[in-house]
Amino acid sequence: MESMLCLRSPSPSKLSPFKKLTSTSALKTTFSSLSFASMTSPPQPKTPSSKKRSSSKPTKTLSPKTPTTSTSVQETNTPVSLPLKKVLVPIGFGTEEMEAVIIVDVLRRAGAEVIVASVEPQLEVEAAGGTRLVADTSISKCANEVFDLVALPGGMPGSARLRDCEVLRQITSKQAEGKRLYGAICAAPAITLLPWGLLRRKQMTGHPAFMDKLPTFWAVASKIQVSGELTTSRGPGTSFEFALSLVDQLFGESVAREVGQLLLMQADDDTQRKEEYNKVEWSFDHNPRVLLPIANGSEEIEIVAIVDILRRAKVDVVVASIEKSVQILASRGIKIVADKLIGDAAESVYDLIILPGGNAGAERLHKSKVLKKLLQEQYTAGRIYGAVCSSPAVLHRQGLLKDKRATAHPSVVTNLNNVSNGAKVVIDGKLITSKGLSTVTDFALAIVSKLFGHARTRCVAEGLVFDYPRS
Repeated sequence: MESMLCLRSPSPSKLSPFKKLTSTSALKTTFSSLSFASMTSPPQPKTPSSKKRSSSKPTKTLSPKTPTTSTSVQETNTPVSLPLKKVLVPIGFGTEEMEAVIIVDVLRRAGAEVIVASVEPQLEVEAAGGTRLVADTSISKCANEVFDLVALPGGMPGSARLRDCEVLRQITSKQAEGKRLYGAICAAPAITLLPWGLLRRKQMTGHPAFMDKLPTFWAVASKIQVSGELTTSRGPGTSFEFALSLVDQLFGESVAREVGQLLLMQADDDTQRKEEYNKVEWSFDHNPRVLLPIANGSEEIEIVAIVDILRRAKVDVVVASIEKSVQILASRGIKIVADKLIGDAAESVYDLIILPGGNAGAERLHKSKVLKKLLQEQYTAGRIYGAVCSSPAVLHRQGLLKDKRATAHPSVVTNLNNVSNGAKVVIDGKLITSKGLSTVTDFALAIVSKLFGHARTRCVAEGLVFDYPRS
């Protein structure tokens, strides 16, 4: 039964046939931490990027140095000679939300103008894991636009919905004909680009469950594959690397390196995945129920990744908005629709409450009286709670980190006591914290491991195509 947990679907009736990963890595960039929601301005290219793309090769490994402080990139005006790079990211029913959101978030950090377009009749789209995203516009309004990059997220049936959109097919075909950049991840290379004839004479990769659908001679089991204007990748677990490869091609290696620094993504990262103190069992005689409160300014990658991964593990996750509306505007401009308002969510009891980061979002979470009461009740009752990025500071301000070991985003970690900086994730009894963003996958998998054990966690990691210990 554990093997069934590798499967994904936007609803119980639509399963995505994800299989076990055969791990082959051509790119060794590992994500180590941080949601730099405080980074209000993207890094700017120092010089125009005019480098040649090779005909077919994996992307080079980026080796950013980890910043030791939370200094933000200084805002600079984009030179007139360097117009904004315009990027299209289409989404449809069943699109993989981690892939879509990470691509958009990272490219916007780099300074790209990213347009999220729905291929559905409506702008609100339910993604593969049940997260509801709201597109910026409809795909029909993009028909006459020229893009520097078209990037297709995967997921099922999302990739098929993209494939069946004639407007998107025409846009992407013109992109390829014009020798402009285009890319696809997960199921999209096999399910979307292949039927459109846009993989001819190109080396490509994709999710392990769909590799047998790709032309055998041209298919490569690498995390990232660049072949001329085409870039492909494997799944949610390689989305950060995929997005950074696209940044490298659009803006140059220096900008990609700088964005990697903001995300605290390190090459050959040997940072310990987690540290645990005062170990206790997290076991239940029922399906665990998790509350994820969100606000305007919350970090979208953290919201989406936590929800996606926990739902893959069959955890009952409730996303609740502390705003007056169920729709919130996240830190990088992505619109997310919560399941309910916090007042309605407060009527139930949760086994675990998790706070996503983002500086502005964390501050709004702190000011929510309803959430504050829920957290105090959670603490008093001895139930599990946690936070990532800047939100451990919320727990600290509410007296919920007393005598606890924790970690957080470097911009707030100096305000905490009993800080542990030696691991991506820190667990102390029934408290779990993480530095944010690029450590959020490790954070969510650590929760799955505590709730269900290693076998289910590894199965979920394989579905993500995320490197995870075998034992």
